[in-house]
Amino acid sequence: MKRIAIFASGGGSNARKIIEHFEENSEIDVALIVTNKRNAGVLNHAREFDIPILIIDRNFFYNSEEILQILKNEQIDLIVLAGFLWLIPSYLIQNYLDKIINIHPSLLPKYGGKGMYGINVHKAVKENHENESGITIHFVNENFDEGNHIFQASINLDENDSPEEIAKKVLTLEHKHFPLVIEKLLCE
Repeated sequence: MKRIAIFASGGGSNARKIIEHFEENSEIDVALIVTNKRNAGVLNHAREFDIPILIIDRNFFYNSEEILQILKNEQIDLIVLAGFLWLIPSYLIQNYLDKIINIHPSLLPKYGGKGMYGINVHKAVKENHENESGITIHFVNENFDEGNHIFQASINLDENDSPEEIAKKVLTLEHKHFPLVIEKLLCE
């Protein structure tokens, strides 16, 4: 059995799609939800599907390595960042080398880096009159959005699309592809 920990800071729509995708899978299990926000929407999904929850703060995450022991105790094989906005510390990356992945709502290397998340990305895409956007699923390293790419998918944009409309189009790609890429990674 392969075990996934999902790290999320927000509503958790990608986390929910991942949970639903693996709910009946006998070989892959979403074993833990980690969040840095006590009121994050992802917690509702964790409770609904009876998945253990870990709520962390900056001191715990950056100034101790306790989370590493928790992940090892839970026998986590893959860490999935699904809207988790903190930079992952080196000790975690070193212990889970090529076992931490992230989804980003643009075709990296465009529109990546610190502060480029959520609607900020889609506003930048709109302001630059891009005719396409998409998603990048990548391995995580010590820098925001600079890890090796695993998968990209694009979608055409209309010049009249608002940042919110771009966000909806990109989210459709996220929901469609993220669980499948995770499954492929874990079954290789």
